[in-house]
Amino acid sequence: MVARVNGSFATSGVPGTRFADVRWVAETGSTNRDLLEAAAGGAPEGVVLVADHQTAGRGRLDRSWVAPPGASLLVSALLRPTVAPEDLFLLTLACGLAAVDAVSEVAKVRPGLKWPNDLVVAAGPLADRKLAGILAESHVVDGRVDAVVVGMGLNLDWPAELPEELASIAASVNHLIGRPVDREAVLVAWLRHYDRHLAAIEDPSSRSAFLDEVRSASSTLGRDVRVENAESTFEGRALDIADDGRLLVDCDGTVVAVTVGDIVHARIVN
Repeated sequence: MVARVNGSFATSGVPGTRFADVRWVAETGSTNRDLLEAAAGGAPEGVVLVADHQTAGRGRLDRSWVAPPGASLLVSALLRPTVAPEDLFLLTLACGLAAVDAVSEVAKVRPGLKWPNDLVVAAGPLADRKLAGILAESHVVDGRVDAVVVGMGLNLDWPAELPEELASIAASVNHLIGRPVDREAVLVAWLRHYDRHLAAIEDPSSRSAFLDEVRSASSTLGRDVRVENAESTFEGRALDIADDGRLLVDCDGTVVAVTVGDIVHARIVN
């Protein structure tokens, strides 16, 4: 069922998808944390939690994620994936691609997908500024991934003046189109596209078509990048996305396949 807030959401789920239980709350600490607790309690795949405001939102590497109430789509989805453990990172790629599709459909502007877990402005004076961040967290039982919660904060209706610490690195979809964006419409479109991409990941015969869509949406391919992960930091050029979804980076003539890490784009010089 759905917890309605200010009459903002009026459906219990998205028909024809695995997302049959959508819950909308006014405020919580973290939608990811809440759904990880629900997963531990046996909640089924397809539970979705949306919040108007988070007081303890998080991004990768435990970075904070702060948004004014109602300004962003703050959402998490509970998945119980059947894919191999080494393919779990594809759930994040699928989430990002679904967000690209949803924003394109609802707002008529297409963001770029920054591998593996961000949406950015694709072109123009705000190019490369961050529109969304994605964080996937696992619930592990006896050494096995029992569930994955994929959370996203997508900037939709921020004030024209961003906080000083975000002014040079972030943007919001309304800044790009000059009008408000319907959060509910973006949510429904995102869930519909996410279900489609998850189905493609689960079906080996469809995965290559999914990765072609990721390549088409990518704002990373062809760029000089810095790769930062727990083991090392190195620079190179993003060549392609491999058939298993990993990012291929040419590092001084050696092609490195990257599964996890922060990708920093080299600054665009106009």
